[in-house]
Amino acid sequence: MPSSYGHANARPHPHINIAPRSEPPSAPSAWSPYAFEVNRPTARADLWENNSRESFLSPHTPLDPRLSVPARPRSRATSAYELEATTLPVAPREPRVYRSNSRRSTLNARHRASQSDLGPSPFPSPSSPIRTPSIASSEVEFSPQLTPLTSVDSLSAELSNLTLDAEEGIRQFQTGELPQSDREWHRLVPPEAREALGKKEVHRQSVIFEIIKTEADYVDGLRLISEVWMRPLLDADPPIIPRDRLRGFIKEVFYNLDEILAHHQRMLGALYKRQTEQHPIVQSVADIILDTCLLFQNEYETYIKHYPLAEGRHRSELRRNPMYAQFIGHTSSDPRTSKRDLLDYLSRPITRLPRLRLLLEQVLKYSELDHPDQESIPLILGIMSDFIKSTEPGIEAANGKVKFWSLCESLVYFKGEIVDMDLYDESRSLIHQGTLARRPKDLTLYNEFHDLFVALLDNYLLLTREDVHHGTVRRLIISRPIPLEYLHLGSFNDPPENRKERSEEGGLLETLRPSYRPVYPFVVYHASSKTSRRYTLYADSESSRRKWHSALVDALGIRRARQEGNMWFAPFTLNDGFFRVISPRIPYNSGAKFTGQVTAAACFVSMGRKFLAVGSATGVYLSLVSKTTPGPFRKVLSCFNPTSMVAIQDFNKLVIYHESSLWSYSLEMLARVSQGQASAQGLEASRQRVGGDRVVLFRVGVFADRTIIFYATRNLLLQTTLHMLEVVDPGAHITPRRHHPPAEAPSFRPVFQSFSIPKDSHAITPLAKSLAVSTEKATMIYDGKEGTLLSMIPDFSNQYGNLPAVTLKSRCDTSRPLGVVRCTSEELLVVYDEMGCYITRHGEPGRKAGFLRWETRATSYIHRDDHILLFSTRFIEVRNIHNGRLVQVIEGRDIRLLHSGYRSTDSIVVVMKGDKDDAEGASEKIVQLTPTSELDTPGISRLSSAEDPSVWDEWDMI
Repeated sequence: MPSSYGHANARPHPHINIAPRSEPPSAPSAWSPYAFEVNRPTARADLWENNSRESFLSPHTPLDPRLSVPARPRSRATSAYELEATTLPVAPREPRVYRSNSRRSTLNARHRASQSDLGPSPFPSPSSPIRTPSIASSEVEFSPQLTPLTSVDSLSAELSNLTLDAEEGIRQFQTGELPQSDREWHRLVPPEAREALGKKEVHRQSVIFEIIKTEADYVDGLRLISEVWMRPLLDADPPIIPRDRLRGFIKEVFYNLDEILAHHQRMLGALYKRQTEQHPIVQSVADIILDTCLLFQNEYETYIKHYPLAEGRHRSELRRNPMYAQFIGHTSSDPRTSKRDLLDYLSRPITRLPRLRLLLEQVLKYSELDHPDQESIPLILGIMSDFIKSTEPGIEAANGKVKFWSLCESLVYFKGEIVDMDLYDESRSLIHQGTLARRPKDLTLYNEFHDLFVALLDNYLLLTREDVHHGTVRRLIISRPIPLEYLHLGSFNDPPENRKERSEEGGLLETLRPSYRPVYPFVVYHASSKTSRRYTLYADSESSRRKWHSALVDALGIRRARQEGNMWFAPFTLNDGFFRVISPRIPYNSGAKFTGQVTAAACFVSMGRKFLAVGSATGVYLSLVSKTTPGPFRKVLSCFNPTSMVAIQDFNKLVIYHESSLWSYSLEMLARVSQGQASAQGLEASRQRVGGDRVVLFRVGVFADRTIIFYATRNLLLQTTLHMLEVVDPGAHITPRRHHPPAEAPSFRPVFQSFSIPKDSHAITPLAKSLAVSTEKATMIYDGKEGTLLSMIPDFSNQYGNLPAVTLKSRCDTSRPLGVVRCTSEELLVVYDEMGCYITRHGEPGRKAGFLRWETRATSYIHRDDHILLFSTRFIEVRNIHNGRLVQVIEGRDIRLLHSGYRSTDSIVVVMKGDKDDAEGASEKIVQLTPTSELDTPGISRLSSAEDPSVWDEWDMI
């Protein structure tokens, strides 16, 4: 392959001018096998005329640093600067040395074609090496003295032999046959050449040779990674690493080393070629390094930033996989690795560039001021410095990720509790960690302090206690992780307190002469449990306390911003100001009128427009909603304090649960009255009674493909009966009778059989073929059609002796059931006020009897797709139903669920304390929670012109 560095090869080698005899010196040959050029007498000119120019046109095998080096290097290019024999005076018997461009010649220069200029030689290298004495013996056997007594013929012969030995040494060096002790520039160059060059140039050539030598070692090291570690791991049978994660492990640990190796193989081939052509005086290698640096920056940047992750994955596998640890120990004893560990080889790309930069600085130091390297090397050094500096943030981030992974693997959770903190998400990061002290809860040990390891993640704060077991650090979570959505900061400026130090002597001396050191307290607490989950932590110094405060403030701000930009359910304020309640700010007997507390709401569509019905202490109000902003409210019904309202859109019915009775109204009439298009008398005429009296429980749902109204009544004997009414279309399936006036068609008809349920029942959940009835202590499963009790869930009848199941049962017995959510066809989630647990479709505890714990006590819940929303007076938690992961928290004051509908697409309306508190009273803010959808901008690019030709209209150039 022709070299791209041909012009650099045109610079001259040192030229020794020997005084000629009577005949003038012959014209120099284009190629010379000498280490440096010597003007020869005419008598020997025929010896060099055998080199035909046809040799410049031969194909050349691509240079591989180890396999494609010729058995004997070809002759090198003659210097571009040659003495003009006919014009220059020659000083008798005194040699003169002319250096490369580092020292300018006053002679006329003409470019001599190099091998890189004219192409490779047409003749392949000899297959068998030339047998020559060793390098060390050649220096002893051939030691010509450049004195006036030395004859030209004998000097030429001796220098020729020396040059042949040097070329053989270069061949052995490039093929790896040279002993380690001889792999130095001065071992491959005769002493007279070193003396002729001078000390500065000798240093420069030694450093250039060191660059080539270290590059060869670097390439060999990268090759060993594949030969000793990567390939044996892939070929191992039985596998050392399980097959399902072997490929991922190889990619994670060895990453893009193959790409880096390819770059350096090409660079080493070019360096070898330059060395073969110009040894012993290599003019420059800066052009080769510069070209390669411009090519491998992206690969190096990717690898260097990823290296901490690769190291962390390797160490993690060592800890948990004995077979891998045994394999690594075996490879360390491989003679090819020189007893070095895998990490030593993996870290070489990180140290290679800084080491190469130091060597180039040395080359620059020993180069003459007018040498071209004075311009090219500073350019390379600038590129390398900027590149190395640019990777530092990436390395720091990767190191933080490794520390984060190490922390995650060391955590020990509470037994039985399902904790999913989403730790292995790509966005997770460790913000700050360190040791803090805390006083024990036992008041008798008030003067004692316990050290905790505290870690601040970007989504949780962890309080742990370190435990070292057999050299492995475990961090036991001593308090439930605090989500940053619930984390609030207390005082950070309290005065320091004294902590008693334990003396090494201990015993009586410690009692008589106790020593103390100051510790600096700060307070953090859980917003939902301000007293029970309040933590006073102590830092060792004021600067440490300030650092914790800064880290906590930044983490909370970033978390809040991320949550606001990635909400699963976006809150939209529908109204804040119309509904008012009495406030302490209002003077006594002020005469202000209040709508009273909001108790129920419903959304529906009528006449092509969306309406919002709100029930309060003074009646039912209706408003037209336009773009999520309602217009003025108008009172349409005098139903005081309705408990709940459900709009059954498909049947034009609004069912209101009011004063232990159920009533239905026409949605269309409600809309007309609110718009002034109908009278209140017409609305009252549409009213129908639903069911009987003494209703204590009400729910609308879809069961057995029917829209059913479930309601429970209680008689004087406190017996509770569950009834089911199907909502039907009036007039459907009715055949008119002869000679009888048409009767009013019923909108609700009894369906299935009524049956008794516990008197403390408070919730009904329709399932696929059964009904779940929640009481204060348990959840009952009934056959909805027959009314028979099937089971109680969770079913612990077959869990005797199962300790996790016993623990779960004790928690279920002390919690209040709220309902059941179907996760999959095989699994359900039983929802309690403080926790949740998974059960199989047979009702038995699932997931090894694990349980989820909410961050706040819930009073109600809603199921939407893959999420469950838990409502409390201060917070709305949004969790994933499949793993319990907390994905969103909405904070408010006096939050109450108003409307959730009976279908998964119905609107969610809540009310909370508003922002207004003036002479008209404190406002009640009505908020709608709207599900969001993920942005999918790439979908636009996937749209073809056939699907939507108008997409390309603006690009039409015709």
